[in-house]
Amino acid sequence: MYSCGLRTSESVSLPVDRIDSEQMCLRIRGKGDKERMVPLPAALLEPMREVWLTHHHPTWLFPARGSANHLPAATLCQAFRKACDAIGLSRDVKPYQLRHGFATRLLENGESLRVVQILLGHASLRSTQIYTHLTEPLCRKVRERIDALFTDLA
Repeated sequence: MYSCGLRTSESVSLPVDRIDSEQMCLRIRGKGDKERMVPLPAALLEPMREVWLTHHHPTWLFPARGSANHLPAATLCQAFRKACDAIGLSRDVKPYQLRHGFATRLLENGESLRVVQILLGHASLRSTQIYTHLTEPLCRKVRERIDALFTDLA
């Protein structure tokens, strides 16, 4: 979820045929049945293969036990909660915050808001703009650029 900016529902319902290891991307079917491509970090491909090798399900990367369907989102949330408890994270931490972290990290590293919008699958740039107020390093960088632009005016 974090390394690709996926929603919880997109994560649990990832079909194996939408993992493109040649182009190193995922074809994600998001809200409103819209499709988008997201880069697949090289470090993630092998662990995904290892997950699939545990079950060899023909359709889902994360299949539900004893079912032809994918893992329910609630199961992912329970596993996330257990993982947070195991490392002492606050109970206020939720899986969707991984997606927020992905967007924030991209913006902090200078990625354009438009690219982040595309990667997250937001129809409107306004939906993506909520992440801009979360990034203090981004604000600092903008202030430095503005200061540099206007130093000769004083």
